[in-house]
Amino acid sequence: MALSQRLEFRQSQALVMTPQLMQAIKLLQLSSLDLAAYVEGELEKNPLLERASDDENSAPGNEPEAPAAEGDGDQSASADWSDQGGTPDWNNENLETSRASMEQGLGTELENVFPDDGGEKTAPVEMPPPAYSEWSGVGAGGGQDGDYNLESFVSEAETLADHLAQQMALAVSDPASRMIGQYLIDMVDEAGYLSGDLDAVADKLGGSRRDVEAVLAILQTLDPPGVCARNLTECIAIQLKERDRFDPAMRALVEHLDLLAKRDLSALRRLCGVDDEDLADMIAEIRNLNPKPGLAFGSTMVQPIVPDVFVRAAPDGTWQVELNSDTLPKVLISQRYYAQVSKGAHSDKDKTYLADCLQTATWLVRALDQRAKTILKVSSEIVRQQDGFFAKGVQHLRPLNLKTVADAISMHESTVSRVTSNKYMATSRGIFELKYFFTSSIASADGGEAHSAEAVRDRIRRLIDSETAADVLSDDTIVDKLRETGIDIARRTVAKYREAMRIPSSVQRRREKQAAS
Repeated sequence: MALSQRLEFRQSQALVMTPQLMQAIKLLQLSSLDLAAYVEGELEKNPLLERASDDENSAPGNEPEAPAAEGDGDQSASADWSDQGGTPDWNNENLETSRASMEQGLGTELENVFPDDGGEKTAPVEMPPPAYSEWSGVGAGGGQDGDYNLESFVSEAETLADHLAQQMALAVSDPASRMIGQYLIDMVDEAGYLSGDLDAVADKLGGSRRDVEAVLAILQTLDPPGVCARNLTECIAIQLKERDRFDPAMRALVEHLDLLAKRDLSALRRLCGVDDEDLADMIAEIRNLNPKPGLAFGSTMVQPIVPDVFVRAAPDGTWQVELNSDTLPKVLISQRYYAQVSKGAHSDKDKTYLADCLQTATWLVRALDQRAKTILKVSSEIVRQQDGFFAKGVQHLRPLNLKTVADAISMHESTVSRVTSNKYMATSRGIFELKYFFTSSIASADGGEAHSAEAVRDRIRRLIDSETAADVLSDDTIVDKLRETGIDIARRTVAKYREAMRIPSSVQRRREKQAAS
């Protein structure tokens, strides 16, 4: 077989992920909080970036000129300021403090300027003591010109562990028992339940399970009632014991909370040995208890949702889409600083560093601008597609997918997917994630337009909310009613939507309505 050489030309297409494109894709899928953190890091690393919100007039060489005042005296004063290079020393001025001279300068009597004063001296008003302590500066410089200590104004919220530790110091005197108690307190979650195995605690601390249980019994008597319980049954039992209501009938009810959740009242009456009235009173008493006693102490703060887009109704009947300026990072490239430092850059290393910083800053500013334009473009198309939702409600929500929006705005589906991730839209009907408007379609029974899955969920919820104790709708009945309105849906789909909305079955709903009636 002979070998020969030949020259071939092949043409192909490939997507090259440049650093600019990678950065733009990364910024596009970030939420507003993650974007703020990312930009903050870039501001620290890149000296050519600056905040656009900063006062540009405060920079050196851009001091604002003093405003021209009225009157010759004021003009001369401003001239003196410019000559001296600063403000005059008011302490050295001979100011007239007599009543006649003040009235002459004001052009009226003092009673007209200060009607509540009358021109007479009043007793000095006693000021309340300061909210901060002057000793707060001790150990940190003690200077009064420094910043106030924030800890002197705002007190830290007491946690559940601190609350239990303070009580345990009074209830337990033995050092070994205190060590066991502190270890158990550290195992209590934010809801107040003890997570962990007592045998493992005993082995780790070198004690016996009896000692651990004895300390646990003491901890379960602390405030709030029900704390340090290992499960819901024990938590309710502790609270009932404190109220002296843990009789045999109540014990049987607490031990069968699963039947109470299923609303199987006949089985509970048989197990507890009580009639309907007594059972209703026992259930009402249990409902008044706190299933999570630890949430009142030091629970984690809930981060509010900050919308990225606002949708408002325009006077002409259309919808106005506006970006939330508070979520948009405002950064600029300091050309003045770049020109200043580039003059002092003599080595190739310094010049390369400045060029890289300038290029990175330029890419970041362009990527942020492109991100804002893309979000606005996608949001505007979503509002156009879901016009019925904004005007009439969730019942008129249309089926929508990423491809429909991508084709309408000439973008790729992956770009639309990144834009709609972790982005929120504030409307007159509430705050919704952008992905909320993308729902699957359910075929129509009469061959008409398809229905949105979210709109079908809303109809199922409305049907269940309107049912009575004598007429509880089963899943099959809901299917029949939906088909009457032109929605072709299977029973298992109805059950899936109902469970997703945390709506119990028809049997449990019937028991609850009968018990309530």
